Amino acid sequence: MPTTHQEVIDLETKFWQSLVDEDTDTALSMLDEPALMVSPHGAMQFDHEQYRQMAEQGSMVVKSYELSDMQVVFPTESTAVLTYRVKQALSERGKSKQIEQEMADSSVWTKKDGQWLCVMHTETPMDGTKH
Repeated sequence: MPTTHQEVIDLETKFWQSLVDEDTDTALSMLDEPALMVSPHGAMQFDHEQYRQMAEQGSMVVKSYELSDMQVVFPTESTAVLTYRVKQALSERGKSKQIEQEMADSSVWTKKDGQWLCVMHTETPMDGTKH
């Protein structure tokens, strides 16, 4: 049975919730290895141990998120590409002051042995205008 757009959106949402919950094990269960990320900090490849270190010792933590404008395409039965906007609140680890950002994100999911795994994620700051 083919995967639906909503199933991919649900996977992405579950991954974001694992960030807020600081649930590294759930996030790792959803990541391919290695995985790629492109952000304002540059491009990087990481394995599960490197992700664990970023998630558990990184300077910033995600406090909340709101996903919108979600679009999903399936170039193949085993590949899903998702684009969306996210409003996210971040804070320095151990601090309460939050900063809000609006980003344009994308994720590439691949199906391996019956399980969808995120193999690439990108995030780009938005200027606040809709095009």
